[in-house]
Formats: sequence, C-alpha cells, structure tokens
Amino acid sequence: MSSTTCTVHITKRQERAVYASGDLARALKLSKTRSVTVKAGSKSVTLPLKLLKKSGNHLYITASLYTQLKLPRTGTIMVVNNSGKEMKLGPLIGILTNVVRSSTAPFGSRTDFIRQFMRVGADRAFYFAFSPSDVNWSQGTVNAIIPRSEGGWVRKTVPLPDVVYNRLPSRKAEKLSSMNAFKQRFIRRGIPLFNWSFFDKWDVYNLLQGTDAFRFVPDSRINPSGEELKEMLEKHKFIYLKPTAGSLGIGIYRLTYNPKRGYYARFRRSGRNVLLRFGKYDGLIKLLHRHNGSLRGYVAQQGIRLIEIDGCPLDFRFHMTKNSANQWVVAAIGAKKAGKGSVTTHVRTGGMLMTPEQALRQVYGSRADAVLSNAKDSAIKLAQDIERNYKHTLGELGFDIGIDKNERIWMFEANSKPGRSIFKHPALKEQGRASLQYIYDYCLYLSRFKARRDG
Repeated sequence: MSSTTCTVHITKRQERAVYASGDLARALKLSKTRSVTVKAGSKSVTLPLKLLKKSGNHLYITASLYTQLKLPRTGTIMVVNNSGKEMKLGPLIGILTNVVRSSTAPFGSRTDFIRQFMRVGADRAFYFAFSPSDVNWSQGTVNAIIPRSEGGWVRKTVPLPDVVYNRLPSRKAEKLSSMNAFKQRFIRRGIPLFNWSFFDKWDVYNLLQGTDAFRFVPDSRINPSGEELKEMLEKHKFIYLKPTAGSLGIGIYRLTYNPKRGYYARFRRSGRNVLLRFGKYDGLIKLLHRHNGSLRGYVAQQGIRLIEIDGCPLDFRFHMTKNSANQWVVAAIGAKKAGKGSVTTHVRTGGMLMTPEQALRQVYGSRADAVLSNAKDSAIKLAQDIERNYKHTLGELGFDIGIDKNERIWMFEANSKPGRSIFKHPALKEQGRASLQYIYDYCLYLSRFKARRDG
C-alpha cells in the first residue's frame, strides 16, 4: 500500500485521461503504469494515465470525470494505491444522523458537533452527513449535506461512503427492523459502519458476564420482583432503580434501607429533588407501582458508597475511542460531583463538573495519579471485553465509573453513543478536540486509508 496527499484540479483538456504529476506517480508507485483506476467511495473509472512534468503531488481530471466520480469537492485530499494500478481518493466519511429543515442547523442540536468533527483532517477527507432517506441504493449514491468553506451547508450527490459514523439520535427509530436492515446494507457492500445502536442497560451486563471485567459491574437485576427488590435492599442497604432504556439520569430512584428508620426513596419530579420516607416496605413498593405501573423495564443496581467531596458523591465520565491502530484509548475524563440531595451527578440536576485531577487530588492528595492510572486501565479492560462480545463495530464508548471508599473501581453505565457535555468544561476542551481526532484516525483505519497491521 502506498499513500500520500494530493491536490485535485479540474483540467480544461478534453482527452479522456487522468493527468498526474511525476512526484505523485512516484509516491503511489504508478510511474510505469499506462492506465489507472480512479476510485471515490463506491464509484470508479479506469482511464489512461498521463504524466506531467510538474513538482508536487497534483492530479488533473476532466470535468466529465469529476461528474462521473461525484466528488464532493476539488482541492487537497488523501490518495492511496492499495492494489497496483489504482488511485483511491478519500476517504469519504459519511455521518449518519437525522436531518431537519433548516439551512443553518440541518442536524438540529447536533449541528455544531458535526461541523466540529468535519473540521478534523478537512484537507485529508471528504466529509458529508446524511439521513437514511438520502441513500439511493440502486445508483450507489447519497444526497448528502456538505459544509461550505464560507459557512452554511449545501446538498450534493456523492458516492456511497468508505465508512459510516452512526450518530442517529433516536433510540426508538434504531429499534425498528427497517433501520436494522438499512444498516446491514452497508455491511453487505463492505462499507464499515461503527456505533451500531444505543445500548440498553441490560445489554452491557450480558456483554460483560463471564469476562474478567465483570468484576467492575455492581450486583444487578432486570425487571425485579418486589421480593427481589426487598432482598437487594436488605443485602446492600441502598440500590438504584434505573429504566433499562433511559439516559441523562431521567426516571432514576435511589432507594435506601435503614433497619431502624425504614425505607427512603429519592427521585426527581417536576425539576425538583424529592425525598420520601416509609416505615414499611409496602409503602415504598406502592409508590413505585403508582409511578410506573410495575418494575418491568427497570434494572435494580447495587448502590456503592462512593468517594466524596464536601459530603457529595463523585463519579467519572470516561470518554473512550478507538485510534488509528484499532486500540482503545481514554480520550477524556470528566469528574462529576453530585448536587446536594440529587439522585445522580448530572450537571442539570445540580451536579458540578471538574477535571479528574482536581477531584482526586482533594480526596487522595499525592496518590491521585496512581488512583487515576488504575481507573484508566480498568476502563480500557471494560471496553476491550465489551467489544469482544459485541457483534458490531464500536468506535467510541462512554462509561460512568465510580471509585468506592476502598478504592475499588465500579462501572455503572456504558453508552455506545456517548454525549459530549463534559467537553463544555474549559479544561476539557482540548480533550474534546483530541477525541474527534481519534474518531477521524479510526475512520482512516476502517476505510483502509492507513496501512493496517492486520492486513
């Protein structure tokens, strides 16, 4: 495999040929080649190759070839020769998401994030975003949305991509069999798609069961009966009750049992933190049934006595990504201190975002670095074991991780499409940019625009 970057120009010459500078032909080991196959995503055209006495890496194509290949733009791009007589331009990175009718924010609240991502390696990739309805399978094209260099967005028909980064935001839509079939069509065409769908809370429990990393998972029960809930409260003294398909901490109960004082339920209602006490277990279970009808669709999870600052529990959001060598890395960590009386550490319920170094120094002093290093190793082990048992391709994961009073590591939650709210912290902005660079590098790996050790 030989690869480099080149500048693509449109030539006024009419002859059906491809014109490459001598430097580019040598870099791609094409200097003795008479004809070449030029590829872009799903499109390819074979034409005579003409060499030009021009320094630098330049490629000149006719207007008709530019139209045939449906290139998103001219200018600088990567080019690889994977199999002898070819020039593969790209990669074409397609971001699968929902599109709304807005010329300034076509992806709603995700527009800024998508634009930020598209800036990474903008001169070494063709980026576009699309929704499922934008794909024309019979033509092998996508009616894509592409960023304009001067701002704003434009629609353009482009080839099917080399790799798909799935950022569809709806759990409900992703569960439809039609959506599953849509995504499978990329795989059948040999186009990698990563971050297949959202995890439900119980998915992660099953993926980790039997692995070495299962030791990081608290004792849990799905669809617990009233009896099981009571047993867990007696055993652990406090537990969390979470909706299996929930996110952002919505619908969570923190239940506590004190043998002398009875049962407590802490939850959030109408934007306020609520705490109720029940002398008997019957009162507690009636409340839960009154709010939810039953405990189906809930997971009961052992509560952990977490390390604290100012009497408020701390947990950590680990943002994991794959890199160009197909390995898991910790791209960023945010420490979250719970708000007073809150069930969770979410910022919108009164929590406070800190850097992990700030937080751990307050708890462990000079030992903070060693504790953080152990937590990072544990997060990488978790990611590796989840991936090993998951049948689709993963590119990023978000873990909610806690450290208990005995320094033991616990993983409460894993997200296959992690949010990016921790990057709002000024000290984590740089890590936010690094996480996008890793995703871009992983796209290069999946689309084979980077030499792969595994062939």
